[in-house]
Amino acid sequence: MRQLYDTTKKLSGHRRKPERPVKSKEGKVITNIEEQQNRWVEHFKELLNRSAPLNPPNIEATPTDLPINVGPPTIEEISMAIRQIKSGKVAGPDNIPAEALKADVAATARILHILFNKIWN
Repeated sequence: MRQLYDTTKKLSGHRRKPERPVKSKEGKVITNIEEQQNRWVEHFKELLNRSAPLNPPNIEATPTDLPINVGPPTIEEISMAIRQIKSGKVAGPDNIPAEALKADVAATARILHILFNKIWN
């Protein structure tokens, strides 16, 4: 099916999205490419080169002691992560396809739990 889509796309030719007109500060449409580029340069210079505010807002510091579990993952967490892996995708650097991990989620989770505990400690 993918091959059919790719072939159809090649035969139909490359279709570009229509370009959106660039407007000057006065609201007039700029048609010249060089003038459009200059307007973009001007726009981003104004946008990115602003002076710092005189009265910066009071922003409270975020708490540093967040209730995050930093312990090793449980078998249940590993099982849930395995189930969430999308099937039919290319294997990662370990060359283990998702379907192999999902074939027996409980066994895979137990094996990975042992491995993760060794790495964690």
